[in-house]
Amino acid sequence: MVNIDFQRARNALKTNIYSLYVIKIAKWFNLIMPTVVLFYQSNGMSMQDIFLLKSIYSVAIVLFEIPSGYLADAWGRRITLILGAVLGALGFLIYSINQVYIGFVAAEIILGLGHSFISGADTAMLFDTLKSENRAYLYLKQEGRITACGNFAEALAGIAGGLLATLSLRAPFYVQTLVAASAIPAALLLKEPALHEIRKKQTFTRLMQTIHHTLLRDSGLRSAILISSLTGTATLTFAWFVQPYFKAAGLPLPFYGLMWTLLNLSVGISGLFAAGIEKKLSEKNSLIFIVLLISAGYFLAGKIISRWGILLLFFFYGVRGLATPILKAYVNHRCESEVRASILSLRNFIIRINFAVISPILGWITDTCSLKATLWLGGAMYLAAAGTILFGSFTFPVGNQFLRK
Repeated sequence: MVNIDFQRARNALKTNIYSLYVIKIAKWFNLIMPTVVLFYQSNGMSMQDIFLLKSIYSVAIVLFEIPSGYLADAWGRRITLILGAVLGALGFLIYSINQVYIGFVAAEIILGLGHSFISGADTAMLFDTLKSENRAYLYLKQEGRITACGNFAEALAGIAGGLLATLSLRAPFYVQTLVAASAIPAALLLKEPALHEIRKKQTFTRLMQTIHHTLLRDSGLRSAILISSLTGTATLTFAWFVQPYFKAAGLPLPFYGLMWTLLNLSVGISGLFAAGIEKKLSEKNSLIFIVLLISAGYFLAGKIISRWGILLLFFFYGVRGLATPILKAYVNHRCESEVRASILSLRNFIIRINFAVISPILGWITDTCSLKATLWLGGAMYLAAAGTILFGSFTFPVGNQFLRK
């Protein structure tokens, strides 16, 4: 009987991990990105309309991020991941058959809600699945692999999406609907970890108490969230300056898609080595390493704007591939199972809020001053904020024993 139960647990562990790989691929294999602006313009939209549409998407994510994390803890991660997968497929289906602006708005809101249901819940599901089998020490390795898989998918989708667009600008949306729908059976196959099942179910009052405790009392978890969210904001913001960098460096337009694909491949490759590098450096040194190199990436990219300088973008994206799984691991190991999805959603919420506030300012500086000034300012802001958390009043507790077997 014991052997049967053990085998069932092992099977559930494998099923969950494989299913999370499929969900990650469905989320990041984005076929529409290479030609989405052309698609919008073919439907009579101006650039102002396009940016407004993307703002609506970001607002939808911000509004739903924390509530979706609460629901993941209250209802279970499996249910919210199923909902996220269904909403993702529905959003792209609406895009595929719609030709009016209000329909695109509805699709973006649905996609934002779907993104929020998956964001946080997928990471919580992975960590608790491993922890329920006393394998939490494998989380960083698995998170690095899943993150790498997502980046590989994004890179390949750039090529595939461009080819599909030669048939029709709407063709990538048809296929994207099928890709997004592939996450539905994967989510249905998930098993809720016993670790989460036996915990006290989340209530809204408990969620508020958790957030209060996280931000005001638990300095270790607070610092982990702030460092992770600041780094997430810095890498997300930098990504939006890649194409302006290409333009300023004089890169021919036909090479944009190729370079974008290669950059995402570099993130995926470096993510595979995250666990090994963290183990060698230790927690404290890994954090210092990430903060200094992310800052250096901004400064160097601002100083050297040329075709040869594009190599610096690969340096930055390589560090990004290491930072994401390492920092997620530090957050996961400092919070309890019953509030894990809520805490991870709080992290993502902070990233989105930071980006919404900072990106328009940096965009204005780019338009009125220069790309160089913007990159230098972005690097300085990140270094100052992250340095304050690491070495100031919110000094990050060191000790990486929890990442070891």
